[in-house]
Amino acid sequence: MPTRRSLLMALPALPALAQGWSPSGPMRIIVPFPAGGTTDLLARLYAQRLTEALGVSVVVENRGGGGGSIGADVVAKAAPDGQTLLFHNLTFSTTTAALEFAGRAPHSIERDFAPLTLGANVPMMLLVGAQVPAQNLGEFIAWARAQNPAAFYGSTGPGSTINLMAEVLKRDANIRMDHVPFRGAAPLVQEMLAGRIAFGGDQLSSSLGHIRGGTLRPIATLASSRATALPQVGTVREQGFANLEMLGWNGFFAPARTPEPILARLQAELVAAARHPAVVSRITELGAEPGGNSAAEFTAQVHGQVAAMRPLVRELRMTVE
Repeated sequence: MPTRRSLLMALPALPALAQGWSPSGPMRIIVPFPAGGTTDLLARLYAQRLTEALGVSVVVENRGGGGGSIGADVVAKAAPDGQTLLFHNLTFSTTTAALEFAGRAPHSIERDFAPLTLGANVPMMLLVGAQVPAQNLGEFIAWARAQNPAAFYGSTGPGSTINLMAEVLKRDANIRMDHVPFRGAAPLVQEMLAGRIAFGGDQLSSSLGHIRGGTLRPIATLASSRATALPQVGTVREQGFANLEMLGWNGFFAPARTPEPILARLQAELVAAARHPAVVSRITELGAEPGGNSAAEFTAQVHGQVAAMRPLVRELRMTVE
């Protein structure tokens, strides 16, 4: 497992901080999911560092719903003054593609947002409740085929990553499952713990405690390699479902019209926060990898993922409610 020192040394060189702009008052980080999930947890970690670095209060505001699209739209329409940021995750790409397919996208990732930097790469895990007798995808598929009526699966909303991945799994494995959408990962996990939802997904950071406690069971990771914290859990590619593979990022965005000096200062401060030993330590404790890449690198990552999701969303006719 990489050490904190090796992670810090692996990060790219930090550019000099941009000068000429400082926030004029309290800042807010919009998290488009309820409190308690990985994205919320990471946002609060970064908010603490930004508060110390910028000398103003930086608060996290949860705006759940629409698979993350409601909170994202708040930032798309916010004043481009550096006072409002978005902290989103990989589901941004799937909900954007689904909204576009439905012909009612309120915003565009490419047009309305300025990607700043990666906050963390967090493996997305496919999970089952403790009542499901499955240790891997193959055993779960066999169990699901035997259910009559069909088992329920949960997601963080229509058009979300887990909604899309579950529909791909249903198609490729020829199984039936009924969808129950939630406003975020925290309420989804609670319903899985209660035994009312058989299958779902969550980022590793917020589900690791339940996994270690035996109340949730991971059957696959969507990442391209096994999670360091759970080396016994196979990847979807290893288990014959390469179509489910997806990188689990969490990252920062500003409104697209934000002036360049403001973007440069924000990006530099966020990269500095990503390198802070306390942040690196906490993120690695959660089974994730700290971020801190360039705006260009993060932009290419996000735009590439949404481009890859668009044909899949059209094929499955995914929508966002």
